[in-house]
Amino acid sequence: MSPTMKEALVSKGTQVEIVDSPIPNPNENQVLIKVVVSGSNPKDWKLPEWFGGSTNQGDDIAGIVEKVGANVFEFKPGDRVAAFHEMRTSGGSYAEYAIAWQHTTFHIPESVSFEEAAAVPLAAMTAAVGLYLRLGLPQPWSPATTQTPLIIYGAASAVGIYAVQLARRSNIHPILCVAGRATDYVAGFLDPSKGDAVVDYRQGDEAVVSGLVRALDGRPPVAHVLDAVSEKSSVPNVVEVLKRAGARDAQGKLGAKVTFVLGVEQDLPEGVDKTLTMVGTVHKEAKDFGYVYFRYFAKGLQEGWFKPQRTEVVPGGLGGIQTALLNLRDGKASAVKYVFRIAETEGVQR
Repeated sequence: MSPTMKEALVSKGTQVEIVDSPIPNPNENQVLIKVVVSGSNPKDWKLPEWFGGSTNQGDDIAGIVEKVGANVFEFKPGDRVAAFHEMRTSGGSYAEYAIAWQHTTFHIPESVSFEEAAAVPLAAMTAAVGLYLRLGLPQPWSPATTQTPLIIYGAASAVGIYAVQLARRSNIHPILCVAGRATDYVAGFLDPSKGDAVVDYRQGDEAVVSGLVRALDGRPPVAHVLDAVSEKSSVPNVVEVLKRAGARDAQGKLGAKVTFVLGVEQDLPEGVDKTLTMVGTVHKEAKDFGYVYFRYFAKGLQEGWFKPQRTEVVPGGLGGIQTALLNLRDGKASAVKYVFRIAETEGVQR
């Protein structure tokens, strides 16, 4: 009989069931990780609503390498690692053991806890894909040399706060952020001397638009927007800012780039390049990009300039997932990543 493990399956209605499942085996290019801490993401409750089924939705892994495939050359059993599990495939992180590809796995610096590391993979890579693959902004190792205004809508979100840090590393300024309850938290990552600013969306839509436009006064017009919210008022507010203060060509036509983390049906003004930031691309055509940036994240964590999002440990291990996902669904999380210590799961022997 194959050895088994505890695994949490998420289904429609944000229902979570803990079951006994076989421990997965890595293929020649994969790593089997004994999960110490798993991170959660809003998509963990959204995907079951969209696609149905009952699936292990966990994609943020932090733990200890248990086994490696024949082609794996960077990792060995016993290594402390974090990893981005391939979405909508078996072997997710809501379990005692999880599977990740070698190129989306990275070493955790000794100064970084498993809880902190579990907050990084999916969200940080989404930020990198948005900034560099979709918006085409200068890479951190070839930073901007001129003012390059960037709007980050939803800057207190996991994606947003990593986008702020990467943008600063790329010398992109002014960084103009939109946040709410965590406005002060976001402000701590900004450099006001370079024009960086944060606007509180709780003041209303017109206050957001006019605040962003004022922050651009005396600066080049904005040509890049990363919308880490991509719903409700974020889209029309972005459109209005571009109309008032967006970059234009010699004929007066808008020439901005906007990337969204969710599909957006609303049409943008002519001349605005609208793209969708899909982090899953690093498991497909952007494998090399993912390989490089996950190792760059590890370097940043080691050097201290790249900070994990704030975490909150939900008690009960896998038994705490339903509570966390309901909080995410109901908008109760603010600038925090819910994480789970697998050893706290009832029935797990560690």
